[in-house]
Amino acid sequence: MARRVFFSFHYARDVRRIQQVRQSWVVRPEGEAQPFYDKAEFEEAKRRAGGIENWIEQQLKGTSVTVVLFGAQTYDRPWVKHEIKRSYELGKGLLAIDLFGVKDPQTGIDVPGRNPLDHWSIDRGGIKTAFSKIYPTYSWVGDDGYHNMPAWIEAAAKAAGR
Repeated sequence: MARRVFFSFHYARDVRRIQQVRQSWVVRPEGEAQPFYDKAEFEEAKRRAGGIENWIEQQLKGTSVTVVLFGAQTYDRPWVKHEIKRSYELGKGLLAIDLFGVKDPQTGIDVPGRNPLDHWSIDRGGIKTAFSKIYPTYSWVGDDGYHNMPAWIEAAAKAAGR
């Protein structure tokens, strides 16, 4: 079943890495992917009433899974944190994919980054449990994301009851 996916990531630093991941999903005949939104639209969203927050809400509509693609500096990005929080609140499937090892055609391979799912936690039986312990995290390179991302997305959707 085709899934609509919201990709959360640090645009300025990782966009060329993200495009490689995103394009691998688009070319799959059995898959449909959320359109790739470019920086110009994001920049325009900052100027509108309600700004980025409303833009994110619109992008999340109709999606079943949020995929957090993280690199060296994604961990501290405020809008990535917001997208994770909202995806959880909306009951979306969640997963994270580490981009370490994905080569940027201009700058090469970046240093590893921290998992942004570590920012959030919930109480499970009196124990504070980080989202990174609840939702799966994969390595694009080490876990063969090119071949496995569709299955990861499907598993996240089913785990969320979607």
